[in-house]
Amino acid sequence: MTQIPTIPDNLSGQLLAAHPALRDPNFRRRVVLIVSHSPEEGALGVIVNWSMEQTLANFDSSFSYEPLGKAPLYRGGPVAPEQITLAAWSWKRDEGIFRLGFGIEPEQATDLLEGGDCEVRAFLGCAGWGQGQLEEEMAEQSWMVAPVDTYLLGGARGSDLWRQIVGNVSPEMRLLADAPEDPTMN
Repeated sequence: MTQIPTIPDNLSGQLLAAHPALRDPNFRRRVVLIVSHSPEEGALGVIVNWSMEQTLANFDSSFSYEPLGKAPLYRGGPVAPEQITLAAWSWKRDEGIFRLGFGIEPEQATDLLEGGDCEVRAFLGCAGWGQGQLEEEMAEQSWMVAPVDTYLLGGARGSDLWRQIVGNVSPEMRLLADAPEDPTMN
C-alpha cells in the first residue's frame, strides 16, 4: 500500500502531476507549475507539459519580428484561455536557486531571452483553485508534488515529463503511468 505523502503548507514553486486516475480533460496527464499558493487565498499555476506545438509569433503575428516570437506556446489551463501570460525561469544549480518570473511584460521577457540564461514560455490561460480547493484535491490524492529542479529543468517534455514524475512515486504508479491512455489499446 502506498503511503500518503505529507502536503506542504505552501506549494508555490512546486510541480503537481495529475494522478493517473484524474479524468478531468483539462488536467489528465498534465503537470502544473504552481506560481502562488496559500490555503486562505487559493492557488495559481500553469500547465507546463501541454505544448501547442507553435511559437508565440505563429499565434500572434505582432511578435513576428521580436526575439519573443520564438517563445514556445503552451495551454496554461482552463481559466482565461485566451489570455497570454509570459513566464521565465532559470536554475542556478551551483547555488540551488530557482528563479521564476510570472506574468512578466514582453519587454522584460525579451531582455531575459537576450540574456540567454532563462527559459521563456508563453501560456494561454492558467490553472486556478479557490480557497481550500487544492488542499481538498491533495487530500483526495488527485495530485503528486514534485520539485521543479529535478523535473522541469531536466529536459523531459510533454507526456514524458508527466510519466517521469508519476513513475518515480512508486512501482505501482510506474505501471499506471506507462499504461496507454486508451485501455482498449493495451
